[in-house]
Amino acid sequence: MTKLSDFRKSYELGELDEVQAENGPLALFHQWMDQAIAHDVSEPTAMTLATVGANGRPSTRVVLLKGCDERGMVWFTNYDSRKGEELAGNPFAALQFHWVEMERVVRIEGRVEKTSAQESDDYFKSRPLDSRLGAWASPQSQVISSRAVLVANAAKAAVQHGLNPDRPPHWGGYRLVPDRYEFWQGRRSRLHDRLRFKLEGSDWVRERLAP
Repeated sequence: MTKLSDFRKSYELGELDEVQAENGPLALFHQWMDQAIAHDVSEPTAMTLATVGANGRPSTRVVLLKGCDERGMVWFTNYDSRKGEELAGNPFAALQFHWVEMERVVRIEGRVEKTSAQESDDYFKSRPLDSRLGAWASPQSQVISSRAVLVANAAKAAVQHGLNPDRPPHWGGYRLVPDRYEFWQGRRSRLHDRLRFKLEGSDWVRERLAP
């Protein structure tokens, strides 16, 4: 096995200064997301979602960003999943984007709320049919005996719901309302750029953090 401690990388692709961030965190996030998409970053909307259970044990998983505006960051999932249960008990969470090809990380923290039923319905209708049937077929995070269970559930859902399935009541959107952002740009000699924004009242306070 390769000795992992021997891996080294010098970060030299970019820099982040206060001028670039003068329009606030949401504007900078949109700029970086647009650049990631233009840069053909693999899965630019993929983000790690961290939640904490009632026992204080954290868990992470990757979800896809489906909306981003002044109200917050939106994704869709099964409300009965582990993340759904943990958010029901503790509505605070953290998101992280890691755009390896651009040597950038964005971290976002805040309170999570469900999107409106209309917003969830509208997005659900835009999904491919197989994905809509899959939302009915998968008892997400539950133990199943084999993959055959999913296949059978999908076939049953196709018979029951046909070509225009309604959104399952256990499936819908979440929105994280940010109160903290951190933007990380890799730099040479591990002297990385880190800018943090904290919401104080209605104002975003910008701070530079040591790497």
